Amino acid sequence: MTEGVLAGQVALVTGAGGGIGSAVTQRLAQAGARVVMTYRSSADETHALAAGLPGDDHMVVQVQVDDSDALKALADQVRARYGRLDILVNNAGATRFVPHDDLDALDDDLIDMIFRTNWRGAFACVRAFKDLLAEGDGGVVINMSSIAGTTGLGSNVAYAASKAGLDSMTRSLGRALAPQIRFVSVSPGLVEGKYASSFDPAWKQGHVDQTPLGRLATGDDVADMVLAAAAYMPLTTGVILNVDGGRFLP
Repeated sequence: MTEGVLAGQVALVTGAGGGIGSAVTQRLAQAGARVVMTYRSSADETHALAAGLPGDDHMVVQVQVDDSDALKALADQVRARYGRLDILVNNAGATRFVPHDDLDALDDDLIDMIFRTNWRGAFACVRAFKDLLAEGDGGVVINMSSIAGTTGLGSNVAYAASKAGLDSMTRSLGRALAPQIRFVSVSPGLVEGKYASSFDPAWKQGHVDQTPLGRLATGDDVADMVLAAAAYMPLTTGVILNVDGGRFLP
């Protein structure tokens, strides 16, 4: 039973209004956490998500993860309202499909946007909330990665590299900020939802056919791993936990 396992705890999920973000937010709230949800542009989706969550005293804030000053201000808000932060889920991310061999299409602006959001944004969140996370019994940071960081495959070369960098951050900060703060990368493969549905069905089926467990991950699968890392793995830090059905087993 997971109900109540996070009772009294506070979690922050960046990019909460998206498919994975909303599944993670719902799972944490179902487990008893009060959840701070951030968004960049998906105001309607995030407020609708908040309105349907179990429990109360949740919070929705518009903030960009690459805005360090805004994140510091949010940390002050969280401290004033809750007095604690136990779980930080760095879920906000950005990408765009570019064939790996089309180097000209992967222009400098797109590269900078991907790294600014996927790596620098995650680091900025840790930096802003580090003191809150380190207080009391300590907290956990869950970085939403991708198996692209290991395989080098994915929506584009820069995206894969940004997720590899995120995994490296998990290892580095798992060492540097221990024992007060644990770090885990949750690393899905292709996830069922709006993004996966945008591809040709035959291409998508090819991924399923090459997955030993015979299906793609869902947002709920990813959310279950986030909850497990937050609530049931107190001696785990600096690791990458795949949610991919064995997609890249040798």
